[in-house]
Formats: sequence, structure tokens, C-alpha cells
Amino acid sequence: MSTLNSLKLVVSKKHQSVAPIVMRRNKLCAKLHEQIELCEAQKAGNTFAPKRLKTYTNKQTGEKMTVETVKRVREWFWIGDTGKINLAIKYGAKTLPLNKKGANAIELTNGDELIATLKSLKMAVLNGELDDAINDMSLATRQAFGK
Repeated sequence: MSTLNSLKLVVSKKHQSVAPIVMRRNKLCAKLHEQIELCEAQKAGNTFAPKRLKTYTNKQTGEKMTVETVKRVREWFWIGDTGKINLAIKYGAKTLPLNKKGANAIELTNGDELIATLKSLKMAVLNGELDDAINDMSLATRQAFGK
């Protein structure tokens, strides 16, 4: 017992869940990372095909099967009317508003600027700069489901 007496003992509880805003930031950061990987693969002339595990039940045997499939990643960027690249930030299926005036896209000149912008946006999300927009979009999504 002398070993226990020499240690500092406290009453503590481990948190089982993460704050909702942190989960939302992590979700958006993961999607931004996919977009960065997609852009870098396109720049190198490769195809970006991330894998995911899909579980389904075989109808003939009733056995559950797990198969590795290709995950579809949609581009958040497109060529606009002016010939420049437009980038929209998506949270789920909705586009995040980027300012109070209603801007929903970032105009870029080339692919290198696109990759740099995506990386800076990822850092901005981790720093909490888009928390208000994420919260607004999350509230709107929940209200649409009637929760």
C-alpha cells in the first residue's frame, strides 16, 4: 500500500463522446482531404479511387459478406463561365455560405492555386474559422428532418 500512498490519486471520468463541433470539423476536414487527394491525382494524371468496406447479405445463403468497393468522390470544383476554376465547400450535400453576402464559391486561376486553397481551407476548419457556417448548415439539415 505504500506505493499507492506515494502517488497522487484523483477522482476522474473519461469522456465518452467528442463535442459536436469537433465532430463536424473532423467530418469537413476529411472531405477536404479527399478533395486535395483528388486534385493531386488529377494533376499527376492518375485516377483517385479510395476504397471502402461495404457489408451486404447474400440473398441465396443469408450470409453477411464484406467487400472492398471504390468510393465515389464528387468534385467540389468546376470551370466557370470566365474560364477560371470555381470551388464550393460542401457540408454533406449542401454548399456552405462563405460570407454574409451569400458568396458560395471561391474563384481560382489554376490547379496549383486550387490545391493550395484547399490546404489553407483545411487549416481554417481545424482552427474553427468556419464553425458558424457549419453550425448553421447542421441546424438547417436537422430542421429539414424535423428533429
